[in-house]
Amino acid sequence: MNQPAQRQEPPGRTGEMNPRPDHGEESYRGSGRLAGKAAVITGADSGIGRAVAIAFAREGADVLISYLDEHDDAQETARWVEQAGRKAVLIPGDLASAEHCRLVINTAVAEFGRVDVLVSNAAQQMTHDKLEDISDAEWDRTLAVNLSAFFYLTKAALPHMNAGASIIGTSSVNSDAPTPALLPYDVTKAGIANMTAGLAQLLAPRGIRANSVAPGPVWTPLIPSTMPAEHVESFGSSSALGRPGQPAEVAPVYVMLASDEASYVSGARIAVTGGKPIL
Repeated sequence: MNQPAQRQEPPGRTGEMNPRPDHGEESYRGSGRLAGKAAVITGADSGIGRAVAIAFAREGADVLISYLDEHDDAQETARWVEQAGRKAVLIPGDLASAEHCRLVINTAVAEFGRVDVLVSNAAQQMTHDKLEDISDAEWDRTLAVNLSAFFYLTKAALPHMNAGASIIGTSSVNSDAPTPALLPYDVTKAGIANMTAGLAQLLAPRGIRANSVAPGPVWTPLIPSTMPAEHVESFGSSSALGRPGQPAEVAPVYVMLASDEASYVSGARIAVTGGKPIL
């Protein structure tokens, strides 16, 4: 079933979406797989980030929720984390700034004493049918938020990570099957996949793992706030399963990668695409 045509201004709000996404609020059941861990999740106010935060908390992790300025959404995520009996730390700000990325990590260290799991998930995209319509500023900002922030966050976190820690980047099916109208976004998602593969090898001697998750079409505020309304209506219908995924359907993969059960999983890119293979 397709969702109705709809449009929001970026970065989008969960409460204005029709239908509301499922973040696992009523369905996710934890079993202590991340007990005692401290996690940093960017873009955790909504979408995949919120679903991951809820799942991590129900698995026993404290969570720092990094977000831009969607305060209502972020506070709702924090409420779910706290309802799971875990600590939620909110930090708004622009990850396009290297200094803010360092502040995110420094805040986590001040609150938790260390970083066990880093999930670099925040992203922006815009739809353009012509290359000439992509401004220099948009190109620079997309790379800064989606890709450079991953570098700055990882660099800042490493001194506070011990053996067994996990770094997870949110890539995309677009990383090797680019959508032409999302060119800057495509480039960053390919970069994230490549960066995690390199990090896995670079950090293996320290016992730190790095992996990426490659979602396909997932129903998040990014969609109605960055795509034409008519594209939103058909969003996800071309997947093999014929529908967009829900954030709750992606979060369990992050739990697995963050857990000690994945102690030999590093350098992987895991597809959550509704049936479309990745190379």
